[in-house]
Amino acid sequence: MTRASTIDFGRKTRSQVNWSGPLRAVNVIRNKFPTYKNGSNGIVIKLADDPEMPSLKETVAKETADLLDRRQRPSVRELAIKFEKGLNTATLLSNEVKWRQVALLERDILLKNLKSVLESLRGQVAGKFKDEIEESVSMVDILAVQLSKRENELLQQKTEVTRIATSLKLASEDARTIVDEERANACMEIENARAAVQRVQQVLKEKENFSQRIGKQDVDELREKVQEARRVKMLHCPSKAMDIKNEIHVLRDQFAEMSSSSARLLKELELHQRFEENDAPSYELEGLESLGSMLRLVVRNNVSLSNASVQWFRVQPEGSKKELISGATKLVYAPEPHDVGRYLQAEVNLGGEISVAKTAGPVDPAAGLVDYVETLVRNPETEYNVVVLQVNGIGQPTDSIHVLCIGKLRMRLAKGKTVVAKEFYSSSMQLCGVRGGGDAAPQAMFWQPRKDLSLVLGFETARERNSAIMLARRFAIDCNVS
Repeated sequence: MTRASTIDFGRKTRSQVNWSGPLRAVNVIRNKFPTYKNGSNGIVIKLADDPEMPSLKETVAKETADLLDRRQRPSVRELAIKFEKGLNTATLLSNEVKWRQVALLERDILLKNLKSVLESLRGQVAGKFKDEIEESVSMVDILAVQLSKRENELLQQKTEVTRIATSLKLASEDARTIVDEERANACMEIENARAAVQRVQQVLKEKENFSQRIGKQDVDELREKVQEARRVKMLHCPSKAMDIKNEIHVLRDQFAEMSSSSARLLKELELHQRFEENDAPSYELEGLESLGSMLRLVVRNNVSLSNASVQWFRVQPEGSKKELISGATKLVYAPEPHDVGRYLQAEVNLGGEISVAKTAGPVDPAAGLVDYVETLVRNPETEYNVVVLQVNGIGQPTDSIHVLCIGKLRMRLAKGKTVVAKEFYSSSMQLCGVRGGGDAAPQAMFWQPRKDLSLVLGFETARERNSAIMLARRFAIDCNVS
């Protein structure tokens, strides 16, 4: 059990701790401001600090060390149990010696009876039997001597066991006495520990009450000082100023972007209004705005587009930044995986007048296509059955099936054992969807493995065409080819 010394935490009277003198600066090392009051004749009095008290952490550490020290010492109860075990063993040995002594006494009696019987028989027989009886009598005498020696040894063992049992009995009684004394001491220490805990709790409670009383007096003043310090810190903190400056720059960029977008919308609105006043043609896009479909540019009124030029663009969903789609100059366009998440816009130039047709929303991805491509990425190679539609812009018969193999390092097109094209991924290789191509555009892909060879391949479904484009671009990026 732990022992705690009694500490006198009594406080001094007000007359003993008052000290008059000039007002001093606040000590920044202390954890609170000093307490002052106005004395007589306008003199400022500073109240003395509280007496130094041991911290709760030190008290707990001391009590813990005392408990660990007591725990390492052997228990009195364990000693008593060991003494009792020794006493029981000595008792068993004493009983065993008694039983052996009784057996020896019985054997002595039996030998004496046997010897008397042999003596009586020796006078009654003669010849060979008499010699045997004399030999038996001598053997009985020898056994009697041996038994007497054994009896002496048992008497010595009995004396030794009795002495050990007596000493163990005395030790057991002493152990019981020690256990009783230690039990009484433990009860006393328990009471002392409880009293010490109560005193510590009382001291903590008094300290808490005192700190609350002192804290209530200065809480308003400290709050004002903290607020003032925070305000000064924010004014002199360079990181806050930099954050505000960065936010201003971001807001300016957003404002400039919104201004340019507003100006562009005003120009488009003015252009549409001028077209309506002059009965100019207006255009719109027909078709599903999703991957795997096809968009067609149509005009509302009967206007010939034979002399008009068309150009398709990708437009970012945020802002007005647009990207020209190379080769997309037809009235139809099949979205490819690179268009997903972006708007598509077609600009028509008819006699110097530019008209714009734009999708209502970003191009939607095909359902389950991303998961399908992630599954194919795990394979070292993926094969597709394709039909070669064009070679270097020249049409080809569509009755022969080729195999397009897309690997992690290269692409290969073969028909049977004949290899048509086999190239590693490089910056000179071009791969995209077919620009135009009629109703088969969503299932066709343009592939230029090198500068002197370009192919237009037709897939069985639009899903296979889009997955092949995504898979090849994924492997090219892995090979550091953009």
